[in-house]
Amino acid sequence: MTRKLRTWAIEQALPLWSRNGFDAARGGFQERLNADGSPDLAAPRRLLVQARQTYVYAHASMLGWHPDAKALAIKGAEFLIERYRHPDGGYVFSLAPDNTVADPLRDTYGHMFVVLGLAWAARASGDAQIRHRLLEVIDFIDDELTMPDGSFIEGKPASLPRRQNPHMHGFEAMLALHETLELPGALERAARILRLLTDHFYDETSGIIGEYFAADWSPFDGPDGDCIEPGHHAEWSWLIRKYERLRNIPPGPLPSVLLQTALRGRDPATGTLVDELHRDGSVRRHTRRVWPQTELARAFIAATELGVQEAEDGAAQALQSIATSYLDPRCPGGYVDRLDQHGRPLTIQMPATALYHIFGAIADAHRIWP
Repeated sequence: MTRKLRTWAIEQALPLWSRNGFDAARGGFQERLNADGSPDLAAPRRLLVQARQTYVYAHASMLGWHPDAKALAIKGAEFLIERYRHPDGGYVFSLAPDNTVADPLRDTYGHMFVVLGLAWAARASGDAQIRHRLLEVIDFIDDELTMPDGSFIEGKPASLPRRQNPHMHGFEAMLALHETLELPGALERAARILRLLTDHFYDETSGIIGEYFAADWSPFDGPDGDCIEPGHHAEWSWLIRKYERLRNIPPGPLPSVLLQTALRGRDPATGTLVDELHRDGSVRRHTRRVWPQTELARAFIAATELGVQEAEDGAAQALQSIATSYLDPRCPGGYVDRLDQHGRPLTIQMPATALYHIFGAIADAHRIWP
C-alpha cells in the first residue's frame, strides 16, 4: 500500500497540484480545485494554503519526488512573504482573487504553518532571505501572539474561544525548526508547548483532549466545550512520538493513551474516524474528513517504529482506507475531502489544505517502508 500511495503522490498528485494548483498569472497556490481538476479562481486564498503547499513541495524536493518541487517551494515562500505580510508585522489571513487583502486577521494557527512552510523552504533552498523572514515570524509569534504563561492567543485581534489546535501546530512547527535547520532552542520551545497540553488541554482521568476553552482554560461554555476530535488525538500521538525521537528520550505512555482515545471514534464497519465526539464518547459529528484518517495512519506508523503489537496492521488499514475511500479516480491526483457516515462524498471541490495531510502520511510511511 505504501508503494501505491507513493506512486499516486509522485505521478499524479504532485504534478496535478503543481500544474493546476499553482497560479502562474497571479502567483501563489490555488485555494482549491474543482472536481475536474480546474482551479476555483473566484475563491479567496488563505495564508494557510500558501504555507502548507510550500511545505509540501519543499519536503517533496528533499525526497526527489518532483523535478520542479524546489522551484515551486521557493515561489510559494516568496509569494507568501511578498503578498501576505502585514505592515505592522505578521501575515494576514487571506487575499481576494485580485491579491488585495480580504481578511486582515493575523491568525495564530496560520502563523504556525508559516513557520512550518518557511522552515522547510529554507532547508530545501538554502535561501538566506527565506530564513531571515522565518526568524521574523518567530519573533512576531513571541512578541504579539504569546501570553505570559507561554500559551497562544487566537490571533490579532484576540478572540474566544481559545483552542488547543494552534498549540498542537505550534508544537509541530517547533519540531520542524529542529528537524530542518537545527534551530537552537526549538526543542525547548516544543517542550513548553507539550507542558501546556498536559496542564491545560488534556484530562488525565478521561484520556481526552478538549478543543475549545475559556480564557482560564476551563471548557468553553456551550456545546463547543463538549467537543473532542479523534483526529487530533491521533495527531498529538505521532507528534509526541516524533518529539521523543528527535530528543532521543525513552517513549512515554501518553501517545499510546491518545491513540486509544482516538480509536473511540473509529467506525467498526469502515475503520474510519468520525470527525467529532462528545466528551462522553458519543458521536457529535458523523462525517469523516480525510485528515483524521491520515493522522491515524501516522500514529500507527509511529507506534510501529516502537514495535507495538498490531500497530503495523492498524497503519495498513488506515492507509488502505485513504487509498480506497478518499483518492478520487475521476481526477488523477485528486481526492475527496469529506464523506458522510455511509461513505458517500459530501464535497465536490478539493481543498488544497488536505494535500498537506495526505502527503505527510505518505512521507511517513515511506520513511519506514521505503
